[in-house]
Amino acid sequence: MLMQDRVVLVTGASRGIGAATAKLLAAHGAAVAVNFFASEEAAGDVVAAIEAAGGRAVAIGADVRDPAQVDAMVERATAELGPVDTLVNNASIQFPIVPFVDYEWSAFEAKLVGELGAAFHCVKAVVPGMIQRGSGCIVAISSGLSRHPGPGFCAHSTAKSGLDAFAKSLALELGPHGIRVNVVAPGLTITDATAFMPEERKQAMASMTPLGRNGLPEDVAGAVLAMAADATAFVSGAYVPVSGGTLMP
Repeated sequence: MLMQDRVVLVTGASRGIGAATAKLLAAHGAAVAVNFFASEEAAGDVVAAIEAAGGRAVAIGADVRDPAQVDAMVERATAELGPVDTLVNNASIQFPIVPFVDYEWSAFEAKLVGELGAAFHCVKAVVPGMIQRGSGCIVAISSGLSRHPGPGFCAHSTAKSGLDAFAKSLALELGPHGIRVNVVAPGLTITDATAFMPEERKQAMASMTPLGRNGLPEDVAGAVLAMAADATAFVSGAYVPVSGGTLMP
């Protein structure tokens, strides 16, 4: 029970990596606020699964790009579960996958501002309480594409690179308050977000991975658990690839 008596907020937790993370942290004793944007039913299913296993969870809808909605989400999570001591910034803003020459600035800007704004607003909402208590943990879900970009992913790579830098800055500034900040960077992970990829491409990428397969949401959730648990109390400012050995920084 590595997260016993902890209260965790996972953004974008209705499916994929977020859902797997919420379930795993709950299985280790955390009370979990399951944030969703539009998928209320899916978020409810995550909460039901956690409760069926004996855990505590609540689904909270909020657009994390909106600071007012974020503040209301944190207030509700605190009222129903207790003060948030762990934040998993997992929500990812949708973006078109097109070559740079075909990119419109409006789409590029929406990805950058949305991605970084979501992280900024959530951290702003939970950090005052963490500072007051003298402890806290923040895990940002980035991407291997932040360091090794791919064709058509210029906006995503740029936004996630900014998220990496933001996390390092937070680790530096918040460390004196007992708050740890780390980055978990998935490689290709099989979720509904990668369903558009042809199966042959997924197999080709698996064959080039030292561990010989693509990632699963549970693989990423395990890395988040490792970074959030007290066993890594002296780890902060780290960039942790979850790529089966494809990315070795």
